[in-house]
Amino acid sequence: MNIELRHLRTIVAIHAAGSLAQAADHLHMTQSALSHQIKAIRAQLGVDIFVKNTKPLRLSAEGLRLLRAAERILPEVDALKAEFDNLQRGTAGRLHIAIECHACFEWLFPVLNLFREDFPDVDIDIRPGLAFKALPALADEDVDVVISSDPDQLPHISFVELFPYAPTFVASRHNPLAKKAFIEAADFANQTLITYPVDRARLDIFSQLLIPARIEPKLVRQAELTAVILMLVAANKGVSVLPDWVIQSAELSPDLVTRPITEQGLTRQLYAAVRTSQSRTPFIARFIELSRQGQLYAKPQPLAR
Repeated sequence: MNIELRHLRTIVAIHAAGSLAQAADHLHMTQSALSHQIKAIRAQLGVDIFVKNTKPLRLSAEGLRLLRAAERILPEVDALKAEFDNLQRGTAGRLHIAIECHACFEWLFPVLNLFREDFPDVDIDIRPGLAFKALPALADEDVDVVISSDPDQLPHISFVELFPYAPTFVASRHNPLAKKAFIEAADFANQTLITYPVDRARLDIFSQLLIPARIEPKLVRQAELTAVILMLVAANKGVSVLPDWVIQSAELSPDLVTRPITEQGLTRQLYAAVRTSQSRTPFIARFIELSRQGQLYAKPQPLAR
């Protein structure tokens, strides 16, 4: 027995119309073609689906069972087709994100709130556990976007520029380094450096300055939240280096000062890494568009005075 979707649609249409003529109009076919289809259904099932010699047409017990199945199956099929259509148009899908930039959480959540308004049918998830193997996860399709400041030449992966930022030194005004115009690698040798809980190879101050200069801070202390880092620095418990957009969007205590890293200043670029095949998918493109203004959306907690 081979029941096709068109057979189910025929049963529903005839039951709703009450006559072959009206059902044929609804199905955009001739009455003769519809009659042949009913005969084909009868032949497939081996039973009569309509009670003979009744006007209007009335479904038999077997026909009613087929109708109930059609009323259950067809909406699910139509919903699945609509979902596939949305996937093909790029208005639905999956957006799983891995982040190599810890501070980026502070602008990512506002960006995702805006993104959901445009693409409510996209499944969003943040995969923090993949931070240290984010790019392999992207290549393996375990995630769909990686936020990173370290572009690499990888097959089938595109790095799209989001926005530049400047890693910036922040210290208490009571710290001796507050008197300097800019901060050099050697200045950290006698300081407690307060960082996010991230591998030092992923921290700009280490990868761009301290590791190349072979300088080790006196102590490295970690804190999860930007507000906590700033409170510790304001209390002169250490110094920190944060992206300039984090500092600009925070309510800084008057006890804090900021200085550039090196005389020329240190500048970095943030990227969204995506699979090249998906780079023009509408919801991926919209996420990137919103992320390019990400630093404007960051709203860290005010620093306690």
